Amino acid sequence: MKFLYIFIGGGLGSMSRYAIWRIYNYFNVQFPYGTLTANVISCLVLGYFIGAQLKIGFSDNLKLLLMVGFCGGFSTFSTFSSETFLMFQEGHIFNAGIYILSSLILCWIFIYLGIKLA
Repeated sequence: MKFLYIFIGGGLGSMSRYAIWRIYNYFNVQFPYGTLTANVISCLVLGYFIGAQLKIGFSDNLKLLLMVGFCGGFSTFSTFSSETFLMFQEGHIFNAGIYILSSLILCWIFIYLGIKLA
């Protein structure tokens, strides 16, 4: 039964990430803002869930649905890694560096903000 919670949450998270990608793709943006946006929002949401878990507690099933499933499906380290690799390969060293730094810094900040919001 636990796998079902992860499956449902992961599906909802993946669909949310896809919706963000579609928005940026519609505007033909060259920088990977879609992945960055999904990862930052996922960190905010995960931070909030962590903070709420610490304050009120969640059942194991709710943790699996929201924290493992949804946030795991919504965030995407593999896409971040492949986009960064392609930027380096295409000679866009500066953009790749900006992408790496902005991803790390913003995700850390938004995890913290999410915890504080809870």
